Amino acid sequence: MAMPALRQFTVDEVDAFPDDGNRYELLHGLLLVTPGPGLPHQTIATHLSATLVTFLQDEPGITVWAPGEIRIRPGVLLEPDILVGRLPTTAPRWEAVRDRWLAVEVSGTGSRIYDREYKRDGYLEVGVVEVWLVDLDLERVFVSHAGSPRDVPHVTDLTWRSPGGRDLKIDVAALFRGVPKGD
Repeated sequence: MAMPALRQFTVDEVDAFPDDGNRYELLHGLLLVTPGPGLPHQTIATHLSATLVTFLQDEPGITVWAPGEIRIRPGVLLEPDILVGRLPTTAPRWEAVRDRWLAVEVSGTGSRIYDREYKRDGYLEVGVVEVWLVDLDLERVFVSHAGSPRDVPHVTDLTWRSPGGRDLKIDVAALFRGVPKGD
């Protein structure tokens, strides 16, 4: 028995959805729906984005967006919790962002499957250099690069090489210290 084809959505269709508190994303037309982020998620995302902003302030044109957006028409619309890329000089639109060095997803029970099974590979496919999946339950960061093993776990520390060639060292254990449990 043949399986019916899944309905494909477009970026324009998703843009027309009402704001209901959910996050709607597309990967090659496949609609991904996750609940809005909770307090533990936002605590980690805010801490990481502040760390990245401070670290990258001496690298002109490199920007940290939290959340970010990867918009490639007609069927890709991804919203990483944090995106590090080059500020576009042509037009102030997400479509103009070309250089994307880091995408970070903070994964709780509501988003873990999408982040691990779809979005990680989707980010790498569209040219993101490195992807971090920050797992709230396991208290570790899984790192992936194109052409390398996926989901390399980091429990104690993590080093990220910036576009300018500098190393940022992150104490993974400290990242989770004091963060309430849950999504």
